[in-house]
Amino acid sequence: MNDLAPVAGIHSVRSALKFGAEGVGELWLERGRRDRRLAELADLARAAGIPVKQTDRAALDQGAQGTNHQGALAWVRSAAPRLAGDLDGILDQIAGPPLLLLLDEVQDPHNLGACLRTADAAGVHAVIAPKDNAVGLTPVVCKVASGAAQTVPYLQVTNLARTMDQIKERGIWLIGTAGEAAGDLYGTDLKGPIGLVMGSEGTGLRRLTRERCDLLVRLPMAGTVESLNVSVAAGVCLFEAVRQRRTGH
Repeated sequence: MNDLAPVAGIHSVRSALKFGAEGVGELWLERGRRDRRLAELADLARAAGIPVKQTDRAALDQGAQGTNHQGALAWVRSAAPRLAGDLDGILDQIAGPPLLLLLDEVQDPHNLGACLRTADAAGVHAVIAPKDNAVGLTPVVCKVASGAAQTVPYLQVTNLARTMDQIKERGIWLIGTAGEAAGDLYGTDLKGPIGLVMGSEGTGLRRLTRERCDLLVRLPMAGTVESLNVSVAAGVCLFEAVRQRRTGH
């Protein structure tokens, strides 16, 4: 299993089997556990020609590395980030206005996993992040993403600011989020070709990233906290874009 990473939990394993079966090397299920959902996972694996191993809870605990496996563990080839050069190809294939998500040095794997999951649900065409000082597609990210790490193109680029310039040359408007911005998210037109730019958990957008945004907007905050978790903020912004694109206003 040296070249495989564990994906634990019934929902995450089901997603891996449904949307990335070609990358699953083996499925482990808890021996003697009576659960219809585990039987369904076994059927999915066998239909895809994936070996199914019945094993004890101790082995599952060790393989899951502290995550809740619920009696199911899939060993998958670690999802690899796409190359920066793939971006042009991705953009060339988009029929309507592109919707991108740019993450500036997001380092928490739970946040990245949640962002990928939300991006998949919102129909984001690609998630873009820097290679340095940012989390990659780790087993924890893949588990939290619940299959989205296999379905949403994730590009890690050497220079995010330069990539933003390239994106802007394609006519895509870059909109960053900042608490001090004058513009309000809900008063901003998100129907056209856009890239939403979210800052890191601690410091927000870096200076060069901020300077390359065409517009900065804030999320209206009615309470006492100053900001939202980056994955929550990404969800709010992305689904406001989805709402506008569906309703036309």
